[in-house]
Amino acid sequence: MDRLVKHSSDNARFSRFYARRVLLPRAVGLAVGFFCVAGVLWGHGWSPWVWGLLVWFCYLWPLMAYRVSSVSPAPRELERRFVLFDSLMGGFWIATIQFNVLPSVMMLSMLAMNNTAAGGARFVAQGFVFQGLGMLLSGLLFGFGFSPDTSQPELYACIPMLVVHPMTIGLVLYRLAIQLSQHKKALRELSRTDSLTQLFNRGYWKECLQREFELCRQTRQEASLALIDVDHFKTTNDQHGHMVGDLVLRRLSEFMREHLRADDLAGRYGGDEFCVLLPRLKPDAAREVLARLSRELALQHWDGVPELRISLSIGVAGFDPGMPDVTEWLRRADQALYEAKGQGRDRIVLDAEVPLAARRA
Repeated sequence: MDRLVKHSSDNARFSRFYARRVLLPRAVGLAVGFFCVAGVLWGHGWSPWVWGLLVWFCYLWPLMAYRVSSVSPAPRELERRFVLFDSLMGGFWIATIQFNVLPSVMMLSMLAMNNTAAGGARFVAQGFVFQGLGMLLSGLLFGFGFSPDTSQPELYACIPMLVVHPMTIGLVLYRLAIQLSQHKKALRELSRTDSLTQLFNRGYWKECLQREFELCRQTRQEASLALIDVDHFKTTNDQHGHMVGDLVLRRLSEFMREHLRADDLAGRYGGDEFCVLLPRLKPDAAREVLARLSRELALQHWDGVPELRISLSIGVAGFDPGMPDVTEWLRRADQALYEAKGQGRDRIVLDAEVPLAARRA
């Protein structure tokens, strides 16, 4: 039931958003289009109902379309129908002003832009069909005529559309470009972030590690790599449940963001294992940073689980110019972590402290 309510709420928000996005170009385009048509109709003794229809279409119809679209469960499909209606009425007014060249070209241009935005080239073709139907309707009502000459007053009446409508379309496109950029940024963040801990995921963190490895080889600068394991994490999950286990992982990630340096790169390597890259730090200095993190986590009190105590096993390997590749760097940090576990856990072991006999191939 809650899922249905949420889905309905999401649809309502999307309908309002989509309707607002379409409202601006339609309202502005038709508002300035009024002057193109009115400039030709003025002084020719047209019936009041024709003027009423023109005012309704140019100023009231955009608001009516917005109201209907904003509550529709399928606003895109509905707006496509509204755009075809715009084409129908556009053709009607083009024929009514007897194909006066400049106003007709301006309206055809506006309709073509709107149809392209609504559905691409194929939709433009459908728009031409509806424009033809609108012209036919006007011809049946008022007779068919052809008066292409544009007078100077009629030319002046077209200036608002010539200036304002392109600016409106440009503004809409600019807003869409900004939104697209924001969405791409959000997707990029999602693609490189672990959903539970909000740290870098394994794939992106290894990319960062590879870049740091190449930088260290070129500049001969120091750097340390740490692999961190939450001690007895499986037991914690079994005794207290996966919700507590997830809480431990999230809290550890928060402590990393709080106690590591701004340049340090922390990631979730997999399961209960984390990884940290500490640029410009020798292993001894990295040990001090990580020991502070481990101490703070050990003092943490867990709501609802007062007996829970969390400790970390950490293996640290410094950069060595003789390493053939980044895999060797990871292997040495993993050996140090393996040694920390073998010595009883809850400790930090440097790669240089791993006995030769304990080194794994």
